[in-house]
Amino acid sequence: MSQVPAATRTLRVLRFLASQPDPVPLDRIANACDLPRSTAYHLINTMIAEGFVVHLEDERRYGLGVAAFEVGSGFARQEPLQRVARRPLAALVDRTGYGGHLAVLHGRDVLYVLEERAPGRPPLITDVGVRLPAHLTASGRAILMTLPGSQVRALYPDKEAFVDRRGTGPTSLSGLRSLLSQARQRGYAVEDGEVSDGLASVAAPVLDHNGHPVAGVALTFPHETNGSAVNPEELAHAVQLTAAALTRRLGG
Repeated sequence: MSQVPAATRTLRVLRFLASQPDPVPLDRIANACDLPRSTAYHLINTMIAEGFVVHLEDERRYGLGVAAFEVGSGFARQEPLQRVARRPLAALVDRTGYGGHLAVLHGRDVLYVLEERAPGRPPLITDVGVRLPAHLTASGRAILMTLPGSQVRALYPDKEAFVDRRGTGPTSLSGLRSLLSQARQRGYAVEDGEVSDGLASVAAPVLDHNGHPVAGVALTFPHETNGSAVNPEELAHAVQLTAAALTRRLGG
């Protein structure tokens, strides 16, 4: 039980409003946040005065205000995703001995925002700032498999959207959907030789508090190490644990 109930209620209202596609009536806020109507009314008015909520009088609805936007902008400016992920990614690489990276979706590409190189391993193409086609990478597929089907369809409306890098990988929406369905059933995404010859990757999505994928965390490895075959399932499990830890730290 919170020792500051007013703060808890305020944050609960903000989180609810942030999850809605449009402004909502007061009764809906009160019901969703388990608040008496009078409490919700006074709380909302205080938030209006501070700029976190705006009242659309003609519609009798409430939505997020400019102050809430400023908080969100500050979150983006401070690059919390990279900061939060740096140590867990380093721990993942230390534990497995293979290179790891964190990527975010940028249109139909993934943008690599964090890389952790394993000692003694050759450098990977997934350096910070590099962009690669999302449908060809494990990180991209981990993000795409968590998106609504309509959003995936909007990203890949026709065959021209499928960039060919090495002559492998999906070349149509139906092929991509099949691949993403298999990834969802496994709980992680894979890529084998579609980015770099002789290397494979496994990845899992990092989710925010709305269940939206904000990034993909991945490990890249050769098919064999010191003459022994690499077990992708063991690496995938380690990646899933790291992605789940990051999800929890982001409120997911």
